[in-house]
Amino acid sequence: MNTSTHRFVATSTSTNRRFTWRVVDIVVASVIGVAAGVVFWLWGLAWPGLDSLLAFTPGLSGLLAGGWLFAGVLGGLVIRKPGAALFTEVVAAVVSMALGTQWAFLTFVWGLVQGVAAELGFAVLLYANWRLLGALLSGAFAGIAVAVLDTNFSSVAALAAEARAVYFVSAVVSGVVVAGVLSWVIVRALAATGALDRFAAGREARARGAASEA
Repeated sequence: MNTSTHRFVATSTSTNRRFTWRVVDIVVASVIGVAAGVVFWLWGLAWPGLDSLLAFTPGLSGLLAGGWLFAGVLGGLVIRKPGAALFTEVVAAVVSMALGTQWAFLTFVWGLVQGVAAELGFAVLLYANWRLLGALLSGAFAGIAVAVLDTNFSSVAALAAEARAVYFVSAVVSGVVVAGVLSWVIVRALAATGALDRFAAGREARARGAASEA
């Protein structure tokens, strides 16, 4: 085997390993999805009261959207494989729907679209950026997705144009801050404890720690 062929095989093997799901990936992504689904359900219970608190500015309730968007971003940052963001967001939506929400089957529809959007945020970076930029982009895409859905197919669509615009911007901001920044902070915190040692995020945390001690 010549040098160029060896390099091609090594590169292909490395790429396959980076994109192939392991059993531990499936298990952890499922755990994240289930845990996030419970949070989604609780967030749905709290939503009417929180929505009332923000009623002083019609449309500002879009700031609450991030509470249903973080699962995809968090799953993507931990697993770092194509499909992780979509998988975790959909699992979370299904769990939330099974526990019982006022939106019934629409919970799954919204989760599916939001998961695709969160996935797209990582995909446009070729699944090569799992740092803050990737988290922000994934959160922003998820925020845009829920903003489009809510301003066209929910009770938000009945609001005046100005209120819908406020909702749209608020939802995107919530996606960036809550789903993006908060998920990135959570992953870094988990990695620092050693909980993610079987994942790239954990290995990077160890490398940072070793570098700081050197």
